[in-house]
Amino acid sequence: MRQTPPDVIVVGAGLAGLACALDLSRSGLRVHLLEASDEVGGRMRTDRHDGFLLDRGFQVFNTSYPQVKSRVNLRELRLRAFTPGLLLNTPGDGQVRIADPTREPRSAAALLPGRYFGARDLLGLAALTARDALLPPKLLKRRPDRTTAAALRELGLSAKVIDELLRPFLSGVFLEDELETSARFFHLVWRSMARGSLCLPAEGIGAVPAQLAASLKPGTLRFGTPVAALTDDGVLLDDGSELPADAVVVATAAPAAARLLPGLHVPGGRTVTTYYHATARSPLREPTLLIDGRHAFLNTGVLSEVAPTYAPRGTALVSTSVLGADRPGREHSLRDALAEAYAADTADWQLITARTVEHALPAMAPPWPLSRTTRHAAGRYVCGDHRATGSVQGALASGTRAAREVLADRPGRARHPA
Repeated sequence: MRQTPPDVIVVGAGLAGLACALDLSRSGLRVHLLEASDEVGGRMRTDRHDGFLLDRGFQVFNTSYPQVKSRVNLRELRLRAFTPGLLLNTPGDGQVRIADPTREPRSAAALLPGRYFGARDLLGLAALTARDALLPPKLLKRRPDRTTAAALRELGLSAKVIDELLRPFLSGVFLEDELETSARFFHLVWRSMARGSLCLPAEGIGAVPAQLAASLKPGTLRFGTPVAALTDDGVLLDDGSELPADAVVVATAAPAAARLLPGLHVPGGRTVTTYYHATARSPLREPTLLIDGRHAFLNTGVLSEVAPTYAPRGTALVSTSVLGADRPGREHSLRDALAEAYAADTADWQLITARTVEHALPAMAPPWPLSRTTRHAAGRYVCGDHRATGSVQGALASGTRAAREVLADRPGRARHPA
């Protein structure tokens, strides 16, 4: 018996593709979600190795994103939170604790003027946080765009606070160290951190897309099915077979999307490498992110202090991220920087793996459109974080928009979910 062809093919089972496929299926359409690999998630995956959970690069899960609140069952993820603050390894003041006084009142004394911040810096950061946390997102999105560096200078912050604290912290968020990312996106990120918690799922970051995939109708998702090209009638698979569909949504990373959709403009990408070390003794007995004012690395943390499930009992898992790709000798020099930052002997740390993620985030230079249409041509659509913002929220929102536009373009429309 010949199988009924799908109404829509979605290429790529990352967050955007999952969101799109879910919405289209719930609207009554027949959907095939084609994934080239053996697992969902795209860049949001977790590997298991000798009892360790190794995310594909250092990632945190922000609970405040609107798409997360509407789509994800947070209780099922068994989230474990980072400390609401961070430790800063400075060139001149040693290790400085930067706390959120609204959540950690006992640590507020560390923020007194003269300890690290000047009074003007404290006022500028307080004004930034209050404004971004309280203003409606629509107002933040309408502000004139410029670089994040320009936005921080306009706050009157000292060069010391920008270069030693905000530059290394935001470099870990944007994966670039010049603070050239869109200020519109920066303000939305700052808002999300002020209003939400940064967490890790007990089973790794890959538990998030896995939960979404579990809600797909049986038969929707097909693994090991790479797409070679789009055709007039649907898609051409790598094995030479063709699969027809009225509409095709490309939900891959930017380079693959540009290959499948000739003429599609995609932004450049940011590359990051994360080193995972195992050690018998935790170098930091708290679930706190440590950043480096000396710029030797982006950030580091003991993930097993955040979620003990990330490492076997009696072992600590340390994650450290740097910009760019791995290269010979880099891990050795990184150990020296980590020894200084943690005040610990790193000579016996075991390198488990180094994970380089190319195009981990889109390069979001201003003026950056926070959302754009997914329509590319008749019956052809494209979604992903490179079409919105480099975040979980951006990927899910872009997939949501793709489904909405596919439905709007269908003759007679499809029925909407009950």
